Amino acid sequence: MTRENWTIIRDKISDDIRSGRLSAGDQLPTEKQLADRFEIGRHSVRRALEALARDGKISIEQGRGTFVADAPRLTYQIGKRTRLRRNLIPQGVDVTSRLISANRVAAPYRVSQALLLSSGARVTESRRITLANDLPVAFGCAYHCAERFPDFAERRDVLGSTTETYRSFGVDDYVRQHTSLFARSAKAEEAKTLKQHPDVPVLVVTAIDATPDGTPISTSRVIWSAARVNFATEHSDG
Repeated sequence: MTRENWTIIRDKISDDIRSGRLSAGDQLPTEKQLADRFEIGRHSVRRALEALARDGKISIEQGRGTFVADAPRLTYQIGKRTRLRRNLIPQGVDVTSRLISANRVAAPYRVSQALLLSSGARVTESRRITLANDLPVAFGCAYHCAERFPDFAERRDVLGSTTETYRSFGVDDYVRQHTSLFARSAKAEEAKTLKQHPDVPVLVVTAIDATPDGTPISTSRVIWSAARVNFATEHSDG
């Protein structure tokens, strides 16, 4: 063999996934079975599986086995009117969002600055996790002025849509005022929450939404799985 043994296994499994010989959710053979099939050591098998997991092609689940990843990489469009459901549902994805916690807190400095609030102002802090076809793709926290949006998290859970929740408060339209993102290594708890391999990076997205007249109404910080989502920017002349 002219290549390292582990790359041959990696490429063979990748080809099987791409061609459809392996489908989403299929369980791969054990490390021993793969080692026997390719007549190589288990260390090479393990290295190949780790590489595939980092690429998001397979999921290694402790105590269960190794499976072909059951969600394609999604595209999330960032533009003037960025909307989660509008972005993902047309891609054939069942999008769900679950509230983790909701509290009233004194606004952290960066939040008060983003929302143009006075120091110590109260805000609602909503922590949510977003799933696409039941697989976690993102989780994070959004902040709203508690005086203007006193029960935003609770209404959002009932109405099932951020846009509809704003409308219930008399905000008929809102736009993305600012977005920043960067990639970094996932922390252990983040990888666990996203059910991804610890070596797969995450994308940290910070955003501010505002009414069309420029008044900020929310700021958020969301951790996305870099293996499951691509971000694209939308250019507009307006």
